[in-house]
Amino acid sequence: MTKADLVNEISHNTGLEKAAVLTIVEKLMEVVKDSMIAGNNVYLRGFGSFIIKTRKEKTARNISRNTAIKIPEHKIPAFKPSKVFMDAVGHSNS
Repeated sequence: MTKADLVNEISHNTGLEKAAVLTIVEKLMEVVKDSMIAGNNVYLRGFGSFIIKTRKEKTARNISRNTAIKIPEHKIPAFKPSKVFMDAVGHSNS
């Protein structure tokens, strides 16, 4: 499902205009992104959490030059679904 599909589905189910729904969806994504950039996790009860994970420093290999390179510790955004969400996906008929 794309963002456009999401907007269409919400608009259809709520009766709100697509333009208003698009504004709300884009603002939600902006708020989540800005919060995570500021170092905060976002918790949506019954849905899941947008969390910041820290990847430890590691040594990797550049196979074209046959050299070892260090990848420094860094942070990545991640999504952790709630138990309710996981149970629903696990019991879906798809």
